[in-house]
Amino acid sequence: MNRKISACLLAALLLAAEASPAVQLAGEEQETEVVKNQWKGKRVAFLGDSITDKQHLGTTKCYWEYLAELLGLEAFSYGINGNQMDGLLAQAERLYREQADDVDAIIIFGGTNDYNGGVPLGEWYEEVWRNVPLPDGKVGSRRYRKPAMDAETFRGRINRLMDYLKTHFPTKQIIVLTPLHRGFAQFSAGNVQPEEAYPNRIGIYVDEYVQALKEAGNVWAVPVIDLNSISGLYPMNDAQVGYFHRADTDRLHPNAEGHRRMALALMYQLLAFPASFD
Repeated sequence: MNRKISACLLAALLLAAEASPAVQLAGEEQETEVVKNQWKGKRVAFLGDSITDKQHLGTTKCYWEYLAELLGLEAFSYGINGNQMDGLLAQAERLYREQADDVDAIIIFGGTNDYNGGVPLGEWYEEVWRNVPLPDGKVGSRRYRKPAMDAETFRGRINRLMDYLKTHFPTKQIIVLTPLHRGFAQFSAGNVQPEEAYPNRIGIYVDEYVQALKEAGNVWAVPVIDLNSISGLYPMNDAQVGYFHRADTDRLHPNAEGHRRMALALMYQLLAFPASFD
């Protein structure tokens, strides 16, 4: 029996190895070989903030560019430096104007600026009383919940974004990423951002914003990839500064090596999800 199980496990590992894309390790010069996978050739839009911005803040190459090489997908970045979750809604609207139905998947990577900006968390739902049909032709009154659309709260902003995406891209794959851990950053005398060991100005730690994005997966029936965890990037530890832009003034933005590590972590997660539903 044990031999049979071992043989089955070995066969599964071999199949997985054959199905996985080849990975270019640091220092290697050869080109990354893309093998057949469900993301190859797919058009993927990325909504986000400075880490997704095409301007390459703190890096020479972004995670979505590495993903394009690793998986063979075609990436479209709509990320804008400093955008909070309400800004991602504007990005989604621009995406629809420019590409409408021509994308296969949309990846959402935001939330860290809402924490830094002290945006209240808010609630997922608001409740009202409504009449409800009951057996035998009767009508009763029950509480009815609907998504809260408060643009001044974090959960309300997520609801507004997801409602827009579900309405305008109903057949597309939509995936949410949680924010990275936040180290200290000082971009000017007036722009100093403490590390995540401190709560924001309204007394909320970044963990609660990460948790809200995890909850969004169940609220809106979308996959959530916990990049906060699986990236392995932890800028508060001095041994990790090699993954970030500047050890003394910017442990918020990953450098190229940090983006590459993010992409490697995301690649294996994305292989578990459909790239489209065509």
